[in-house]
Amino acid sequence: MNEFLFLTSWFVPLYSLLGAILTLPWTIGIIQRTGPRPAAYLNLLTTIFGFVHSLLVFKDIWNREQENLVITWFQAADFQLSFALEISVVSVGTTVLITGLSLLAQIYALGYMEKDWSLARFFGLLGFFEAALIGLAISDSLFLSYAVLEVLTLSTYLLVGFWYAQPLVVTAARDAFLTKRVGDLLLLMAVVSLSTLAGSLNFSDLYEWAQTADLNPVTSTLLCLGLIAGPAGKCAQFPLHLWLDEAMEGPNPASVMRNSLVVAGGAYFLYKVQPLLSLSPIALNTLVVLGIITAVGATLVSIAQIDIKRSLSHSTSAYMGLVFLAVGLEQGGVALILLLSHAIAKALLFMSSGSVIYTTQTQDLTEMGGLWSKMPATTTAFVVGSAGMVTLLPLGSFWAMLAWADGLLKVSPWVIVVLILVNGLTALNLTRVFRLVFWGQPQPKSRRAPEVAWPMALPMVTLTILTLLLPLMLQQWYLLPSWESLDWYVVGSLVASTVAGVGIGATIHLHKAWSRSRILVWRFIQDLLGYDFYIDRIYRLTIVSAVALLSRISAWSDRFLVDGLVNLVGFAAIFSGQSLKYSISGQSQGYMLTILVVISVLGFAISFSLGLFDKLPF
Repeated sequence: MNEFLFLTSWFVPLYSLLGAILTLPWTIGIIQRTGPRPAAYLNLLTTIFGFVHSLLVFKDIWNREQENLVITWFQAADFQLSFALEISVVSVGTTVLITGLSLLAQIYALGYMEKDWSLARFFGLLGFFEAALIGLAISDSLFLSYAVLEVLTLSTYLLVGFWYAQPLVVTAARDAFLTKRVGDLLLLMAVVSLSTLAGSLNFSDLYEWAQTADLNPVTSTLLCLGLIAGPAGKCAQFPLHLWLDEAMEGPNPASVMRNSLVVAGGAYFLYKVQPLLSLSPIALNTLVVLGIITAVGATLVSIAQIDIKRSLSHSTSAYMGLVFLAVGLEQGGVALILLLSHAIAKALLFMSSGSVIYTTQTQDLTEMGGLWSKMPATTTAFVVGSAGMVTLLPLGSFWAMLAWADGLLKVSPWVIVVLILVNGLTALNLTRVFRLVFWGQPQPKSRRAPEVAWPMALPMVTLTILTLLLPLMLQQWYLLPSWESLDWYVVGSLVASTVAGVGIGATIHLHKAWSRSRILVWRFIQDLLGYDFYIDRIYRLTIVSAVALLSRISAWSDRFLVDGLVNLVGFAAIFSGQSLKYSISGQSQGYMLTILVVISVLGFAISFSLGLFDKLPF
């Protein structure tokens, strides 16, 4: 039985895809009398099958070595198309995480979207979404991974634009799609180049090729930068980071998946191509620079946000920046632990914030307050999720950052400064959000805010317990260092940054009106962080304006040069035809004379061009 489950582990994404297909009769309106909930139940059932299947395989795979499966699905003569899949502890563990969080997000969506008549379409998109993520997790082919990333881009577009009747939602979905397309296009160039240079797109073959490849430095740098561009767009890294903020216009259950798993999917792809990035030191340094800029910048921006979902989404970009930094420093194991702890904690934070939005009908932090006594389960979930995000002993993120900082203390001590800064600012921001939402006096929209129903509370409680148990799970998997090997200087620095961030966030003055400071320096800082360093305006003044100018020039040249030349030829033909019609006399001798004159003129012109007149004696 275990052998059968192991060999059929590639069925897991098919469960999710089947669930998406089964929702179609309700999505397109063939079945209407039952309402959309049966479609949601069918999708939930297939997700449960996938979760149980992957969990059983994960339990059995500890005693096995990694296996690569090649499934041929089309062959004609010498042409063959196949899927290369990786069945390992990492890939199957990632599958368990995806199906588990997707299952909880779908249960959560039953309560959050219970009155939405497009519930069947939403669950169908979630199934499509989940299938693509699982396909990315078990893929052992660069081409298949690229194809799955394209499916994720499409899924993001459809989920962000789910409420397409709202103009702001349509704009957000369009911006998310187009921003990701920039990175996807550069990634496609790298994939095509690798297929020519390496002769294979299977990761196992690419790893062997990278060890002996002798490429021109310019070629290797451009190739690796193309491989980085795709994950940079998926993980909302600078300068392709603005889409994640706008994507908060979509339903909150989709935000749970997007901020915990989708961005992690791009980072997981980056982890897979890390051995190829070693071909170019410039590419690794680029990863480090992008990671630092995004981690520090996004954390600062999150502090100035008054929208609860946007405040949390910017911290997602910041933590993905830390993952980029880890991969750039060739610390792939640390990146995986950080992705695991972040995915669970961030899913819990978005579920708790979604519960607040559901009961108060607002995302504005200045309109909330005093919810801790009215929503105890939601408050507990937010506190535990916040603790899981920062280096609070002994939760998951603490061990991820500790392993990272401890290993690089002597090699790159400046990394610890970045970790301490990002961790402290994140603790400050989460404490600020907690005070505005759950502490203080109730506001008009939060005075009558009951706790959410069980479909929303059950996933939050489950993730709360899972966040608390994550250190025990890491210990069971032998991923925690021993107490004797800990560098207590590093431990003290990380914990002190958390305490300092919480202390500052708990003591600073928070005014509900958020009036702008009269001091010009503070007002400038408030606006600078609140408007994301004005990057969107800079884009409009530079890239967007340049594209618009080129478009106007192209339209002018098309209208007056291309069309003008064609119209001139047509006008000349009409004018000559109108002129020649008056030369028609009906006399044959006139026609003969015209033919002789034309032939004579042509003969004279040809003779002159060939230089025949130069041979005449006179």
